[in-house]
Amino acid sequence: MTVRVWTFAVVVAAALAITGCGSESGDTKTPTATAGSSGAQVEIGNTINYGSFGTTADIDCADGKSLNIGGSNNTLTVKGTCANVNIGGADNKVSFERIDKEISVVGLNNTVTYSDGDPKINDTGSNNKISKG
Repeated sequence: MTVRVWTFAVVVAAALAITGCGSESGDTKTPTATAGSSGAQVEIGNTINYGSFGTTADIDCADGKSLNIGGSNNTLTVKGTCANVNIGGADNKVSFERIDKEISVVGLNNTVTYSDGDPKINDTGSNNKISKG
């Protein structure tokens, strides 16, 4: 099984396990899933689940969706306003426009920055850097 297919399967499983994780968006579209060279993304309800290894990608939280990120060695730019954010994995660099409620990082050596918002920060990983700036 290729890494891309495996990643997609993991993201789908995670999406089903944590559907609706505190999003604030009014979007109620049917679930969507995409897999490509920039990772696998599954959107269920108002929660985006993204997983990849070693990619650079843009993700759009729109206006209040929640975002779950898994994988390692990614460079991600997240546009829009995220309600809640969960990051697992290692060595990711993630920048956000805005996080409203909460950010949880459960991984190693992740660098997370956000430009706007005043989220509650939960860092239960190791050697993570989370900052506003």
